[in-house]
Amino acid sequence: MKKYIIQIITILLLTTIIEAQEEISVLHKKLLSIPNITVKSIETDSNFTEAYEIFVTQPVDHLNPNNGPKFKQQIFLHHVDFMKPMVMETDGYAVTSRRKTELAKILKCNEIIVEHRYFDESTPDSVDWNYLNTAQAAADHKRIVDLFKTIYSGKWINTGISKGGQTTIFFKYYYPEAVDVWVPYVAPLNLEREDRRIIEFLDNVGTDECREKIKNYQRALLENREEILPLLEDRMNEKGYRFDLGLNKTFELAVLEYSFAFWQWGKLSCDDIPAPTSSAQELFNSFYKVSSLNYYDSKSIIYYQPFFYQAYTEIGYYNYKTEDFSDLLTEIKNEYESNISFAPQNTELSFNESLMKNINKYIQENGNNMLYIYGENDTWSSTAVEIGANTNAVKMVKKGGNHRTRINSFEGEEKEKIYSTLEKWLDVKIDR
Repeated sequence: MKKYIIQIITILLLTTIIEAQEEISVLHKKLLSIPNITVKSIETDSNFTEAYEIFVTQPVDHLNPNNGPKFKQQIFLHHVDFMKPMVMETDGYAVTSRRKTELAKILKCNEIIVEHRYFDESTPDSVDWNYLNTAQAAADHKRIVDLFKTIYSGKWINTGISKGGQTTIFFKYYYPEAVDVWVPYVAPLNLEREDRRIIEFLDNVGTDECREKIKNYQRALLENREEILPLLEDRMNEKGYRFDLGLNKTFELAVLEYSFAFWQWGKLSCDDIPAPTSSAQELFNSFYKVSSLNYYDSKSIIYYQPFFYQAYTEIGYYNYKTEDFSDLLTEIKNEYESNISFAPQNTELSFNESLMKNINKYIQENGNNMLYIYGENDTWSSTAVEIGANTNAVKMVKKGGNHRTRINSFEGEEKEKIYSTLEKWLDVKIDR
């Protein structure tokens, strides 16, 4: 009797295992067949039928892929259909499963969201800054394309936003045939370690009256320092911020940052800027809303170190002109104040003077099938790509737009031009 009970239990267990295996989707089985990745099914929304968190084992050094150290790069796959296009967003920072692309919604297709090397889950066990560069990151992205092209046979689009948009441009430069279309959003292409075009932009953007109002407001912040610093300290304690640079230095940097952030994000209009005679609380409220103070928190500084390493070795950044405020600054004495102190201090920061210029030249001469999205008033549009006359590239600039400009920010003929361009390059039909 005992023997028969064991047999029955064994049959039931085998049946359960077989049924469980049958419940694994075709996609899941295909993913499990790809070497050197780990796959975990996750929930998705109604735009997709399946979603997975995937870790791809990557060499830290793609020039020595077999013998050097490895790291696991986090990506998220959202699936619709094997035959439909694949949008690959190469992010510039960390990612989460909640991240979705505008293009996948427009095209009703698949998407892969890629976390950038050296951020969050995609950080090697031992950080060697020498391998955090555009060539190695592009090689990460090429390997992901190669792996998933074995599953997805439709057209491929590489996209990204801001620094992610930069990675899209770099991917085109290093691997010009890897995908079919490139769509960088609000992506700067800085040509210097601290690109002077950004200061020139801030000296000319908007109206004379608005720029003067911003400058007078910044001066009012510094003139009312004694009343505003306690408000800043209270907010710091409330949010749990720690300013390793000190309260005064952080305050001065954030005041200098105000004009950049004002135009970048467009959170306020010029009419919203407080008058210099406003109360300290009113001055502070606008300051806090525009010039994000969490950027200077010790945790943020650690998080953004990989970005600042890239900025001050390859991709460039910006500095602040202090001339209009030098009589009110106590911690900052430079005519042009750098942000290099946010980069790792325990490694050499040697800037590659030629790389971005070479990429810029290549893109202007060979940047076909590239659709650029920019906002006119976004500070980062000061170093936007200039498309070449001999390419079919399309550059769309939203009048009055900011760093949050997307395809759906456009209307009428401009939006139709974007859609028709994508339809032509991808050989698809987009629902209007």
